[in-house]
Amino acid sequence: MALSSSLRKVANKIVNKFGGDVIYRRVTTGSYNTTTGAITETESDISIKGVLDAVQKMEVNELVHETDQKLTIAASALTNAPTVTDRVVISNVVYQIAKININEQDNTAISYDLFLRK
Repeated sequence: MALSSSLRKVANKIVNKFGGDVIYRRVTTGSYNTTTGAITETESDISIKGVLDAVQKMEVNELVHETDQKLTIAASALTNAPTVTDRVVISNVVYQIAKININEQDNTAISYDLFLRK
């Protein structure tokens, strides 16, 4: 367990040093409106640091496109694990999360690779 907690601290330091400012937008479903048939969404924003990179050719598959971006964030920056229903805002551009890769040690999340799509 000591190794995973040390790795979480290191990942957080590296992302904070080399990453840029991003807004992680957690989206949760709210109530169902029977009149309109719509489900309301509740959004909560968290300012974090992340390292943005292009998608490598070997990462392209049926879920990840060549035009997507890859954002690496420290797992310690979030209180809950990310989901594909959440969104990321970078420079006022809202991205959908297409896929999530979890980098872990001893079943503890160290960092997340989020594949983003406009």
